Amino acid sequence: MTSFAELLLLSVLLINFLLLGSSRLGALIRAVALQGVVLAVLVLVSQGISLHSVSLATIALALKGVIIPWYLSRAMADIKIRREVEPVIGYIPTLLLGAVITALAFLFAQSLPLIDAHATSLLIPTALAVLGTGFLLLITRRKAITQVVGYLVFENGVFLIGLLLVDAIPLAIEAGILLDVLVGVFVMGIVMNHINREFSSINTENLCSLRD
Repeated sequence: MTSFAELLLLSVLLINFLLLGSSRLGALIRAVALQGVVLAVLVLVSQGISLHSVSLATIALALKGVIIPWYLSRAMADIKIRREVEPVIGYIPTLLLGAVITALAFLFAQSLPLIDAHATSLLIPTALAVLGTGFLLLITRRKAITQVVGYLVFENGVFLIGLLLVDAIPLAIEAGILLDVLVGVFVMGIVMNHINREFSSINTENLCSLRD
């Protein structure tokens, strides 16, 4: 993998910390959009220019970098929420956990039986770190829109792992996975609107008060 691709993977890791340390929902959405754009560029840099790679990069750029962030920004404007004010744990502990997860991802990647081409690459540890960051956002934030961002970051980790198999997996399957993510985000948008309408808040802890 080229040094430029490694630079893109490092930027993905830095965006992880931006996501974990930000309380402003607008900044979170812009950060996950930026991560989506970087992943789309990474496809072209790591796989070269071909019909397959250009198609995959275009789909990733459209969904991850434009359509889903635009939809989340619109949902945020509708519910008039600007900040995550009551996380389960504070931002500094979350950043420290993010650093631990990143370090563990690098250690675990070294123990995997990878081929020589991937053994020294940042792709696997970055993918594992992104998966862990997405899961951390899902379990440490109360606002539904932040949890959707966590879900998107988690899917970005899956997307990075999929780059190892991009030659073996048909484009239709990859596109199907991305479209599943798009549908999932739209469904979560509908859920957020219902939570906000019923409770005047998008705190997911309110769901515990629902009864049959």
